[in-house]
Formats: sequence, C-alpha cells, structure tokens
Amino acid sequence: MFAVLKTGGKQYKVQAGDVLRVEKLDAVAGQKIQFNEILMLGGESLTIGVPFVAGAAVQADVIDQIKGEKVIHFVKRRRKHSSQRTKGHRQHLTLVRVTEVLASGAEATGVAAATGTADARRAAHNTAAKE
Repeated sequence: MFAVLKTGGKQYKVQAGDVLRVEKLDAVAGQKIQFNEILMLGGESLTIGVPFVAGAAVQADVIDQIKGEKVIHFVKRRRKHSSQRTKGHRQHLTLVRVTEVLASGAEATGVAAATGTADARRAAHNTAAKE
C-alpha cells in the first residue's frame, strides 16, 4: 500500500520502509510522528481525497535533524560597479523513516501530528498570548 502525503509545501509518494528528507519538523530523534494530510491512498483500490482522505495517516519515526547540501548564491554587478558577493545557504531538514500507512483510524492512534517549526512557534505564541 502506498500513500501520497503533503508536508512542507511538497508532496511525497511513500510506502512502509521509505526514508524521506522533509522540511524541518518540530520533533526530536527517536520520536514517532504522524502525517495527517494524505492526498491519495493506493493498493488494491485507489482512494483520492477531496482534498484529503478522511481518517488516513502515515506514521513515521524521526531518525535525525540534518542540513541539506550547500547552495551558493553569487551576485556580480557588471560594468562599472566591479563588485561581487557570495552567500551560501543550507536548508534544515528532518530525516524520517515511514513505518506504517493507515487507511483508517488515524484519530485513535494517539501519535503526535507532524508539524513544522513555524507552526510550533505560532502555536506557542498564541497560547502565551491567551494566558
């Protein structure tokens, strides 16, 4: 059985045992997380969500928090200016191993939902503002 999930603004086709590099999630190594935004389930029968498949989820174990390859941003101002600048960037990523694809019963598992770091900061800010 496979699933197409959405996280970090990207879509991934996964099945049990796959290792993914996704945008940084608010989780620590060894933690079990659950992706709830499932766009499609496949296997014996195909289920397409509108926009998400109700009750479906993908569970995964966090392996590590890593950085991606370095991307060089080089700016050169031509002609009379004769100046140039080099900047590098390494994207923060989370390495996860998919353990299970659930077609139904995602709400009853009790596993923490996978959220990005921006979502976690926003939630913490909103709860602090209410107190």
